[in-house]
Amino acid sequence: MYDPKSMKAEEFISHEEILSTLQYAEENKNNLALVDEVLQKAEKRKGLTHREASLLLACEDPERLQRLYALARQIKEDFYGNRIVMFAPLYLSNYCVNGCVYCPYHLKNKHIARKKLTQEEIVREVTALQDMGHKRLAIEAGEDPVNNPIEYILECIHTIYSIKHKNGAIRRVNVNIAATTVENYRKLKEAGIGTYILFQETYHKESYESLHPTGPKHNYAYHTEAMDRAMEGGIDDVGLGVLFGLELYKYEFAGLLMHAEHLEAVHGVGPHTISVPRLKRADDIDPDAFDNGIDDEIFAKLCACIRVAVPYTGMIISTRESKAVREKVLPLGVSQISGASRTSVGGYCEPEPEEENSQQFDVSDKRTLDEVVRWLMELGYIPSFCTACYREGRTGDRFMTLLKNGQILNCCHPNALMTLKEFLMDYASPETKRLGEEMISRELEKIPGEKVKQIAKERLEKIENGIRDFRF
Repeated sequence: MYDPKSMKAEEFISHEEILSTLQYAEENKNNLALVDEVLQKAEKRKGLTHREASLLLACEDPERLQRLYALARQIKEDFYGNRIVMFAPLYLSNYCVNGCVYCPYHLKNKHIARKKLTQEEIVREVTALQDMGHKRLAIEAGEDPVNNPIEYILECIHTIYSIKHKNGAIRRVNVNIAATTVENYRKLKEAGIGTYILFQETYHKESYESLHPTGPKHNYAYHTEAMDRAMEGGIDDVGLGVLFGLELYKYEFAGLLMHAEHLEAVHGVGPHTISVPRLKRADDIDPDAFDNGIDDEIFAKLCACIRVAVPYTGMIISTRESKAVREKVLPLGVSQISGASRTSVGGYCEPEPEEENSQQFDVSDKRTLDEVVRWLMELGYIPSFCTACYREGRTGDRFMTLLKNGQILNCCHPNALMTLKEFLMDYASPETKRLGEEMISRELEKIPGEKVKQIAKERLEKIENGIRDFRF
């Protein structure tokens, strides 16, 4: 029984409904009149159902695909403008009791270096991240109730927020840790986290259980229902994602959108973000051992379909992907990217010794943050370090209302320019600073509200004179 309002995982992610959806999409992918109807609905910027979006994903007609990509670009521009939000992951610990067969942190891996950052090490790592220019982190930790209890995570969050070095500060900490209890989610909310992120890995229950043969993560329902518990605990910004390559991508796509529909139906607001990681090589993990990998063209199509299906949701792509792939999908809907990432426990303050490899996966884009910022500006994007909505309480449905009302240019746009100015003043190389100043001058004129524009100009001048942390 498929019921998006149900609180049971196997009812709001119904295997039978997904199979029916895939059959429907396959049978109708050449019904161009029906495809046109779905594209016309998508043009209204109200989103699509999992079944409608699956039809677009199945369609291979070149003309319709071009319309899909053009629409994805336009929706991205309409709702997010040309801003790209920057962040970095910080791995706290790779101790883990689970047996996930696609992750090198699995319990049976005895040759990977096991590490856990002390609070003193966190101070050094976060200081190094601040000295790059980062303002937003996503903290990661394996599931281990002894080594990584919730008390450790909470202490780490407190430490991160307390660190102020020169003009640096981490203003938003997003959290990617294992599914937990309502009580623990409430504690995370009280600690001031931004988004709670949890990847489903796969929505296919049978595959999920075989890919997670041991450990608490084996419990499909408890994992899949985590976002409901997080929202019950007061966290109204949650981030979904699957690990593409574990199961058939069309199945995962339908399940991902059904999860978004469930959150909307039950809580009145869908996911704040959707991440699109692909399986990558890691310590004892060979992605070729999994036969569901997707090429770059399908990956781009997935990104475009997600953007038109859930137009208000942010989309994240990490340094798992190369510069070329990130450049390909940025215009199709991506709104957040990581820069200068390390997927090891430590490694920002000083490089991790080769014999102490603790990486979760290989990083494809190895550029510095300054290089990534400059590259984005050369492509016409504003690198944004903004955390204003979170700090002003514009989360959950309040953030979605801001997006839907088209206030991005009067709010997020000037906030992005002010945080870019901070980066230019404090961290940028001369060439990056030159390009950035030219961009700020151009982009200021796009702010429609004259009062907002004038205030932004005054604040940019104050940033030039050493004052920091303005926000609309």
